[in-house]
Amino acid sequence: MASELEPIKDELKIKVGEVGLFHNEVAAAQGIKIRRRPPTGSPKHYVGPFEFRLENEGNTPRSILEEIICHKDIEVARWREKKPLHSLLKDLQKAPPVRDFVGALRAVNERTGLPGLIAEVKKASPSRGVLREDFNPVEIAQAYESGGAACLSVLADEKYFQGSYENMEAVRNAGVQCPLLCKEFIIDAWQIYYARSKGADAILLIAAVLPDLDISYMVKICKKLKMATLVEVHDEKEMDRVLRIEGVEFIGINNRNLETFEVDTSNTKKLLEGKRGEIIRERDIIVVGESGLFTPDDIAFVQEAGVKAVLVGESIVKQSDLKKGIAQLFGRDISLF
Repeated sequence: MASELEPIKDELKIKVGEVGLFHNEVAAAQGIKIRRRPPTGSPKHYVGPFEFRLENEGNTPRSILEEIICHKDIEVARWREKKPLHSLLKDLQKAPPVRDFVGALRAVNERTGLPGLIAEVKKASPSRGVLREDFNPVEIAQAYESGGAACLSVLADEKYFQGSYENMEAVRNAGVQCPLLCKEFIIDAWQIYYARSKGADAILLIAAVLPDLDISYMVKICKKLKMATLVEVHDEKEMDRVLRIEGVEFIGINNRNLETFEVDTSNTKKLLEGKRGEIIRERDIIVVGESGLFTPDDIAFVQEAGVKAVLVGESIVKQSDLKKGIAQLFGRDISLF
């Protein structure tokens, strides 16, 4: 295991040399609106003995996603200080084996003729608040697995989603067989290694946040760790960017507008039409439909558009009977039991 990690250490050194521009400048050049950390804005003003800084669009987050990313940037820097990368790499040697996340989705899709379900272990969200008061991640994960979920997505962000890496570790240690996606706002390779050390089989990368170089670099790391990488897009420009990145084999289409938080499932169809759809079929890329899926008609719509998997949180986790909630979502029982 140690020898396998040596190339990863080398790539970390290469990464530092490749990125010569500030992150915000690189991101802006690729049409990314989400800033890693807002500039300081206008200078300080003085009134008598007091000094203050006027808040404006230049020095405060412009959206909830940007607020999350700005917080995450500070948070990850603290984590890295507490647990340096060399220490984290040692933890990987004790991590449980990686399971085939994409393979599990394909298997369920072939068995049921329906999109494979990635069921989300999710307590809360910034837009909806607390979704489930009686939140027990292990019990929820076990119910999802019993109900026919192919894989699970476990929220790791604590401040905005009331999740944790410990929840994911608990689910893995409880014997749940479904492969696990670490649902986190990944901005640094350190988080990938940490997620793997806690039992993650896959991670999420958000194209609205990460420049192409970061995505390419992180996809390579995941391949070395044998993890799946779900790269999430929201619009045509992001889809085109991601399709140009070598090694991308797993794409999620989020139907939620990142600025207004409005949901439109027709976004999935739009992004899978024409040349983009042809490229995806030629490369046999698995596409996941995300957000706005509440009924069998919603599932049928995105499946007709071309998805082979769906990621669903709110419409299931709020149900009193989680197994029955999955059956209602798909219009029939998809479990093996």
